[in-house]
Amino acid sequence: KYVFPPQEPIYQQIYLGALPDTLVWGNKLSRNDIYSEEYFRTPQFDYYPVVGVSWLQAQRYCEWLTDRTNERAAMEKGIINKNIYEQDSYNADGMPSFTAEKYKYNDPALADVINQKKLAQQSGITSKNHRIITANKSSQANLVAKFRLPSEAEWEYAALGEAGDREYNLVQGKDVIANTLRKKKGRNRGMFLENFKYGEGDYSGIGGWPNDGNAITSDVKSYPSNNFGIYGMYGNVAEWVQDVYRPIIDTDGNDFNYYRGNVYSTHISDESGIVKITAETMRYDTLSDGRVVYSSLPGNFRKDMVEDAINFRDGDFQSSLEVGGGREDTSNGLFNFYNAPERRWVVDAGSISAGNTGVLLIKDPKQRTTNISNHTRVIKGGSWNDTVYWLDPGQRRYMDESKAASWLGFRVAQDHRGKESSKNKTKRGVPKK
Repeated sequence: KYVFPPQEPIYQQIYLGALPDTLVWGNKLSRNDIYSEEYFRTPQFDYYPVVGVSWLQAQRYCEWLTDRTNERAAMEKGIINKNIYEQDSYNADGMPSFTAEKYKYNDPALADVINQKKLAQQSGITSKNHRIITANKSSQANLVAKFRLPSEAEWEYAALGEAGDREYNLVQGKDVIANTLRKKKGRNRGMFLENFKYGEGDYSGIGGWPNDGNAITSDVKSYPSNNFGIYGMYGNVAEWVQDVYRPIIDTDGNDFNYYRGNVYSTHISDESGIVKITAETMRYDTLSDGRVVYSSLPGNFRKDMVEDAINFRDGDFQSSLEVGGGREDTSNGLFNFYNAPERRWVVDAGSISAGNTGVLLIKDPKQRTTNISNHTRVIKGGSWNDTVYWLDPGQRRYMDESKAASWLGFRVAQDHRGKESSKNKTKRGVPKK
């Protein structure tokens, strides 16, 4: 709201597209009014997981969080003023707004908000000689590593928490998930330590003796953390991860940091420098509820796709031995293994800038054989609405990236900088710090 005021018609969709869909609680045969009306806005739910957020919105949130945390770090270091949004230099395009990308690439647009003297002290570049030496080196790094959704492999590793199930460097035998989630001692012996559904109509146990004490979602710290100190990896809400869904994980192609969904891009430049997005050139993705969510904000750099690796080695024609040499797919759809319905829409020209969505979804008339596409994303973990089957970290399902649900949330991750291992080893448990 500070950077892109929703009262301005050209910015209205930025704010509205970031809000969770509170209607995901709706059920024609259930009275869920309190959740639809109060879950997102009432203080009693402040520490409950956010639901009703699509993958697209979660992705935009990670980008926003990266900008705001770097902005705060820069404020604390005195590199930018704490009242930058009160300056007269703020203009209708939001160009002076601080973003991690603009800071990383020394964007001249930030000249009015950055304290150059303080920046020089922080970077150690205090003289002309230093500037010459560093001129050909890489750009300054972000103050805080960027936030993102975890990959499926990262999420599963974090959920397993094998650090507590080992002796020296050997992983001990595992038990079924349901048995590991019960309290073994004390007055709550036998009680479940995660929030999930136990059977048809049984979301929280018998009155006066609840299994987990929560019919829907619960406070994120209601139950003990796992061996990595992470809360709620098994129950409460299922979670979006970064990956594009495919039925088979191709570990023959790569067995390190496995991830499907890489799209490589580069900045678009002209004779005057890197091209930036304006309010008039913004692009939007359409959510399943008809709202639109921005692809990139005004003031950010425009990018051009270099390579799309989503379909790499996944069984379609482009991944087959038949491709190349100018040959076309003449297999009558034999290689169109992922034949999901297409989401197509018409945008009324000028309607978005006028404050309206102007988006008309068109029903796909073609007969389809699957819901798998380049826009379906992996979902991991179980939720308050799922039975114990989905609590197994190895289980996976998928949904279109534009959709949201009352049982689906997300968490963020960051890449670790620096040394990855510790010399302090213990017989069991997490290594000493």
